[in-house]
Amino acid sequence: MSQPTALPGRTGPGGAAGLLVIGDIVTDVVAIHGTPVASGTDTDADIALRPGGSGANTAAWAAYLGADARLLGRAGYDSADWHLSELTKVGVTPLVLTDPDYPTAVVIAMVDPSGERSMLTNRGAGGRISPADWRADALDGVARLHLSAYTFFTPSGLDLVRLAVAEAVSRDVTISVDPASTGPLRAFGLDRFLAETAAARLIIPNRDEALLLTGESDPERAALALSRRYGTAVVKLGGDGALVAVDGELRAVAAASGTAGAVVDSTGAGDAFAAGYLTAKLQGADEPQALEQGIKAGAECVALVGGRPRYGLATKHLYPIHAD
Repeated sequence: MSQPTALPGRTGPGGAAGLLVIGDIVTDVVAIHGTPVASGTDTDADIALRPGGSGANTAAWAAYLGADARLLGRAGYDSADWHLSELTKVGVTPLVLTDPDYPTAVVIAMVDPSGERSMLTNRGAGGRISPADWRADALDGVARLHLSAYTFFTPSGLDLVRLAVAEAVSRDVTISVDPASTGPLRAFGLDRFLAETAAARLIIPNRDEALLLTGESDPERAALALSRRYGTAVVKLGGDGALVAVDGELRAVAAASGTAGAVVDSTGAGDAFAAGYLTAKLQGADEPQALEQGIKAGAECVALVGGRPRYGLATKHLYPIHAD
């Protein structure tokens, strides 16, 4: 099994500003179809191959937005070189092992005319991530550990999460979590998920995940409930924007970006939002400012095919946080 990239020099103790994401690396096959998928025959579609994965997307957008972003994940023997190249081109430091026996995870995303997607998923090498993927220097210079809940959904992945969380707690590194998806979240168990993420001080669910985790029928009430448990809850509302609650109080609500164009593909929009919010917080933004940066990043993402930023346009695409 190949070894991950060596870490470059990082900010010293007391000045940590890095973001470590633990999550999935995926080969996305994106099929955009203008008519319903016809059973038993052909349906015309524009089809593109893109690097993806919720964790990898978040790390890529964070690096693109100016963060010192690292990704701890596992790629497969079939495409690891491509994925590592795509991550480094956008500025991510990949802490990635290559599985010699399994291919990289694959998702076939079928995108309808509204930009909404349906997915077929094979976990591949990502489903084999384990404590063996951890490295002692992973948290050096890191201010925040961000967990994609897809890592929780295999026994070995959960063991890795527990190890990373224990290390983060011992080093006073703040922890955040993205619940990932309602289907596997429900299968994993809601009470179990809440228990396993008790050390997190920030949760970033979408509307459906927030409602599922709390049993509420209103996203604002769900955010308030989650903030009482985690400290801060940022709920993504898709085309309706987002909101943030802190310690049981609503702190900010943001509408969807008024500058957004047509939705081309919603793949990775929530990951981009999370990256925008997290990067802004690392740069010292308050809650309304961070929420706005999340909205901007999500709007930029849905205008592209696939879930990653276009690194060819800029390697560091900084949004202004403070007005002059």
